[in-house]
Amino acid sequence: MTTYTALPIAPDALEELRAVDDSGRRPQPFTARADGVPLACVGSPLRCCLRAVEAGERIALVSYAPLRRWAARTGAEPGGYDEAGPVFVHADVCAQPRPGLGYPFARPGALRTVRRYDAAGHIVGGRLFEIPQDPGAGFDAVLDEAFADPGVALVHVRAVEYGCFQFEVRRP
Repeated sequence: MTTYTALPIAPDALEELRAVDDSGRRPQPFTARADGVPLACVGSPLRCCLRAVEAGERIALVSYAPLRRWAARTGAEPGGYDEAGPVFVHADVCAQPRPGLGYPFARPGALRTVRRYDAAGHIVGGRLFEIPQDPGAGFDAVLDEAFADPGVALVHVRAVEYGCFQFEVRRP
């Protein structure tokens, strides 16, 4: 079994998203509050540093198109598979994830979709995944399964409840 690396949004992409998001909107940063005002965000995943939002942090909800950005770097043509969705990021530069973080947002019992993409950026498979009591071993197994197909270039992990992008994993 291989251990994979969950990738956050790249620093150059974060810089762009903090100015104008992938839907062409200017972010409107706010301070996260424990009471969920203005948005229910304390505890929500931050895709910049792969940890949960804490009260008092300046964050922004932005539209992010992970496949579009990957395709721009690789020359892929995802066509209709390109999509943008909401993610929380720090409003200002933050620390990257700690080394050895493991798989973020891995609450046992939570449901995830594991979408497989080929080098052209097309979906070539996917599956529903319930995070087990041992999240690390569970993610390792489901990613081993995904990358057993030599045509899989990268995997996106998304939350089932809201469809939100959680993190990306690339072929080792």
